[in-house]
Amino acid sequence: MISSTIVVADNRIAIHYHERPPYMTTVEDGIVVGLTATPATIAFQSAGIPHRWILTPSSRQLEIIKRNQGRHCSIGWFKNREREAYAKYSKPIYRDKPTIGLALASNSKMNSGHSIEETLRDKSLRLLVKSGYSYGTYIDKLIAEVQPEVLEVTVENINMLLMLNVDRADYFFIAEDEAEGLINASGFTVRDYKYIHFSDAPPGDNRYIICSQQVEDGVISQLNQWIPDIP
Repeated sequence: MISSTIVVADNRIAIHYHERPPYMTTVEDGIVVGLTATPATIAFQSAGIPHRWILTPSSRQLEIIKRNQGRHCSIGWFKNREREAYAKYSKPIYRDKPTIGLALASNSKMNSGHSIEETLRDKSLRLLVKSGYSYGTYIDKLIAEVQPEVLEVTVENINMLLMLNVDRADYFFIAEDEAEGLINASGFTVRDYKYIHFSDAPPGDNRYIICSQQVEDGVISQLNQWIPDIP
């Protein structure tokens, strides 16, 4: 007697995410909520597109999209030329508040009122950046032009917060929407840090769902029908 096993392929789109309150937070298995997760969930569910959430380090997500070895999406990314070369984009799902700098409250070198460019040109200040991340077109361009003192890391934002605490860096850029949630999630207190507001901070950038090329254009169109316009 010959036995056979029928393997049914999982045709659900894999949505990759990482814990990043208030943008993405797991509340239970398969349910992710937040400023970017919730509109993405509504779009996929309303469009009737089968999907599954996969917890994936942020440093790997773009590589998965770029390799294009399946139907993969990721949420909450900014748009830039490099990513547009290999990823498909939805309509924007969220727009950030203006970017701030986050520093220790005890750091007397960091104060509000200066421009981003002026801050980057100060060689006494050490900027912490996450490898592969975009901080928006304006800030990305300034970092490339000014070449500030930079420590580039692959860890998540909670670990970057800890690096401020142990004096590995003076500040990092973050959307104001995210700062308080990040501090609370880390177990630290808001009063231990200060928000650095810049005189030239542009309006916050849009965040998108990005997908690998194997995700059909029709799927992107279906998602877009359920993503409301951002005013």
